[in-house]
Amino acid sequence: MEDANLSRTLSNYRIDERSLRKIDDAILKVHILEIHQSHKMYGYPRRKIALRDRVFVVNHKKVYRLMCELGMRSIIRKKRRVWKNRILRVFDNVVERNFKERTENKVFVTDITYLPTKNGFLYLSAVQDLYNNEIVTWKTGQRNDLDLVLDTLTELATKRNVYRSILHSDQGYQYTSIKYQQVEQLGIIGSHSRKGNCHDNACIESFFSHFKSECLYLLADNSEDEVIQAVEEYIFL
Repeated sequence: MEDANLSRTLSNYRIDERSLRKIDDAILKVHILEIHQSHKMYGYPRRKIALRDRVFVVNHKKVYRLMCELGMRSIIRKKRRVWKNRILRVFDNVVERNFKERTENKVFVTDITYLPTKNGFLYLSAVQDLYNNEIVTWKTGQRNDLDLVLDTLTELATKRNVYRSILHSDQGYQYTSIKYQQVEQLGIIGSHSRKGNCHDNACIESFFSHFKSECLYLLADNSEDEVIQAVEEYIFL
């Protein structure tokens, strides 16, 4: 008989304890909502601190649970990499070294290389179609900068149908800059090599290597005009 009474007492106690927890949760939810009105960017760690300032000592896991029950999320800024005060955007490696058996205009690869001349360096920016390894478009310039890349990209869009094409490059600062993201406005899917891995962009690297060993380094006169002419003749061969 005593055991039965004790069991009923404990059962009532558990019911009362659950009721108290529900009341406590309801009160905390009111305060969490009030905090949310003025601090929508707060996640559960900062809301825990805000609740403590209101004399509520509560575990961060409980704050997270109550926020989930309220369907509440903090405003999270998209993470961007920063290098030397530049905001960078890195695309996923969509190509993943699958260079062969591609259809025309489906996958383009691009890069920049330096060309030594009598008066310093020229820079060659080129785009290659993996369908037949054709150099679709190229630009030369005296500066290795973003303008050179964007001029090459503009010419590519005028020569080929690039909608839903993949354009793959390394993670050079030009290709990870905010302005380079205009490739998406053209309907192009951006793709980047893994950092420091030249094999992820091996096709265009191979073209540059062959051009230099088979043509550029054999020039008797490496003036800027001769180098540019050599580029054009080699690509058109």
